[in-house]
Amino acid sequence: PTGADSDAVPPMTGRDEDSVDRRRPVRSFVLRQGRMSPAQQRAFDELTPRYGVAFAHAPLDFARLFGRSAPVVLEIGCGTGTSTLAMAQAEPDLDVIAVEVYRRGLAQLLNGIDRAAGEAGPVGNIRLIRGDGVDVLEQLLTADSLTGVRVFFPDPWPKSRHHKRRLLQPDTLALIADRLRTGGVLHAATDHAGYARQIAAVGDAEARLRRARPDEGLPISIDRPTTKYETKARRAGSAVTEFVWVKA
Repeated sequence: PTGADSDAVPPMTGRDEDSVDRRRPVRSFVLRQGRMSPAQQRAFDELTPRYGVAFAHAPLDFARLFGRSAPVVLEIGCGTGTSTLAMAQAEPDLDVIAVEVYRRGLAQLLNGIDRAAGEAGPVGNIRLIRGDGVDVLEQLLTADSLTGVRVFFPDPWPKSRHHKRRLLQPDTLALIADRLRTGGVLHAATDHAGYARQIAAVGDAEARLRRARPDEGLPISIDRPTTKYETKARRAGSAVTEFVWVKA
């Protein structure tokens, strides 16, 4: 139905292609039905042609996508886009590809981009993909193509039987390391202690990644705005753990 998230995760253009690769049964998300508000639907419909990217099962041409040659950052699971928009505005020399499976989150980010354009001028360095971040890494990106990857507060899947659904597993870290250029950065954050221990273990075990040194000059900023979600987590007593790795 119109305004609802569907199991097929169609691309941003609304075409019939399926942006989820059915060969991989275990995923880090479960789609939930949920209708968008009229304002969200309007933003999605009107702004997707400008900022949305169809899942075409072929490597992206960044220069064509953004109309320039610039370092590219991938954000997996951008949610409502609060951090995405703020960090993109703070780093206009970087291009950002934001990936999210939920249309309402993408619609909220599109609304934010629209408001920002009215206040400070167009935000030209963000493109949105509706789909699975692992599929994007596998099918739309090539080796040594990214300057940064951001994964903020992925679903911790706290029950032991669901740990296989966690996004940051060894295979995903290996894929991220492959897509990062030498010197590129993986920046992750979680408020779940158990997941933090797993992220630390798999990240440190990836031979192509090393922990960033204190005060090391990095090609992307690691300053995040504090989101409502993070504020709520801190008030509930959850400590936020940050990880920054560099591709050696």
